[in-house]
Amino acid sequence: MRVSVMIDGGHLRVLAKIAKKTYNPDYIEKIAHACVEPDERLLRVLYYDCAPYAGKVKLPVSGNEHEFKGSDSWLRDLAARDLFAVRRGVLKFRGFKPKTIPIAAAQLSDADFKPDFEQKGVDMRIGLDIANQAAMKSVDRIVLITGDTDCLPAMKHARISGVQVVLVSLPNHKVAPELLWHSDYERRVAWPAQP
Repeated sequence: MRVSVMIDGGHLRVLAKIAKKTYNPDYIEKIAHACVEPDERLLRVLYYDCAPYAGKVKLPVSGNEHEFKGSDSWLRDLAARDLFAVRRGVLKFRGFKPKTIPIAAAQLSDADFKPDFEQKGVDMRIGLDIANQAAMKSVDRIVLITGDTDCLPAMKHARISGVQVVLVSLPNHKVAPELLWHSDYERRVAWPAQP
């Protein structure tokens, strides 16, 4: 059975952080391969994420300039691996938000705020790839790591087109019931050993 593995990088990164796993290209590759069963033939791994933000912003209290120096070298490393394709969204800086609520009004400093970033375009790319693979019948099964219900219309389309959708769940994480309702199987995958 031909399969593709689709990984929502933002979702997987959060789960890996909670599980205290080192999140890097080697580990992402191990997770992708752990999602494939012995009777399946891996066609491709599609990894969706945004490069870290790089740019200058003004801090919210002092007004001083701060520079974010994100590097995308790890995404380029991942894209160069066998059977991997990286689909990039864009990370937008949306300002700063308080670290705690309510805000203590006395003596606020820049340290009381954290940057607020928003991923743009990742969900759309996942949905388009699901729809394309279903329409072209390039795979028999899509193995999906996501927690985003924005994927539901694409998942429904794949199933109507005859492609099976497998939703991966990792230890100590409960997937959204809506995602389970529109997948064919839930595949429980253990965290691989760290490289």
